[in-house]
Amino acid sequence: MKPLLVLITASSSEEGARLARALLEARAASCVNLLPGVRSFYWWRGKREEADEVLLLVKSAKERWDELQAVVRNTHSYECPEIVALSPEQVEERYLGWWTAEIAKPSVEA
Repeated sequence: MKPLLVLITASSSEEGARLARALLEARAASCVNLLPGVRSFYWWRGKREEADEVLLLVKSAKERWDELQAVVRNTHSYECPEIVALSPEQVEERYLGWWTAEIAKPSVEA
């Protein structure tokens, strides 16, 4: 599996936790970190906006990308959620083994 690091913002810690649990249960992620205290400044529908958010740092895989997006779209409160994937160039070998092994297992619901 090819590792992906996915950035997702959420409106609150509660929503972030709900997204994290849904991603883990679907095995679309092996780990999700919630980083509170994010202040976002952005354009939305022609207006400049500001919001306090939580950033999810999701450990996933290229092979789980479609499923990850579906889980986020079905769970997220935003009309247009941020879902941005980065491909890490290097990951420590043992950690990468754990990361990809957890995603390869069947989902909790299966």
